[in-house]
Amino acid sequence: MAEKSLTDEQIKQQLVAESSKTVNESKGKTQYKFPTEVIDLPSKGKLYPEGHPLKSGTIELKYMTAKEEDILTSQNLIQKGVVLDRLLTALIVTPCNYDDILIGDKNAIMIAARVMGYGSEYKVEIEDPFTPGEKQETSIDLQELQDTDVDWNIIGDDNSFEFELPTAKRTITFRLLTHGDEGKITDEVKALKKNFKTRGYAGVDAQLSTRLKHMILAVDGDSSPKAIREFVDNQFLSRDTRAFRDYIKKVSPDIDMTFTFVSDITGQEKEMSIPLGVNFFWPGAWLQARFTQANLSTLLQW
Repeated sequence: MAEKSLTDEQIKQQLVAESSKTVNESKGKTQYKFPTEVIDLPSKGKLYPEGHPLKSGTIELKYMTAKEEDILTSQNLIQKGVVLDRLLTALIVTPCNYDDILIGDKNAIMIAARVMGYGSEYKVEIEDPFTPGEKQETSIDLQELQDTDVDWNIIGDDNSFEFELPTAKRTITFRLLTHGDEGKITDEVKALKKNFKTRGYAGVDAQLSTRLKHMILAVDGDSSPKAIREFVDNQFLSRDTRAFRDYIKKVSPDIDMTFTFVSDITGQEKEMSIPLGVNFFWPGAWLQARFTQANLSTLLQW
């Protein structure tokens, strides 16, 4: 993430300095330059292949304008569940394939875009865990969020890892998921739900197993889809999946989405996950009625 977002005065100065019109002679169109910031990615670019635009470990974002707010208020995009992705795509200046972006980096881009668009203060109403039934408004400084702790000693220069399962003693070769993977997983899970329903297993969610099948590249060197599917569905012991998920956390660069909640009533403190409510990207009350919690991108959690 950027160390510090521009102040209103700095943005004004950049607009004055950079908004001089440049004419595209070939198309006869007028283009404008807007203030941008270079954002540090949690992955440091290490997991992208050589020559990839994000290998530098940074990405450039433009400041949000009224045009991007049109995206936020589009009922069509909201209903399709793609409003956040459309917004981030519009704000990214660095020429890159959005589907290639690692989930942890995408989360950092989301936080940076919110800070650049509406400031770092995020006010949200939270139920007091020490006083059931009592809610209090809490202010979270998004600028203070830090990258998660990962073991850089076991992270190489590409998106490929190996892990030996402690119980089965089998070796898993895997990779971290990207935004493009998330879309495929969502589609597959929806299809599986329909299939399960027709077979009398209504309510079964294959989210975890589907994610594993997309992450795993090989089992004991066998990279065939059939071998991976058979392993996940019938051979992956639960005690090994827990160990595997813990290992994934060690090698998954991301933004730490936790904060310290302090109860106004008891004064007690507790580490909590930041709730991504309807006012995360839409702090104005005039927009809140048009969004639901499901419209926000789901963070990858294991």
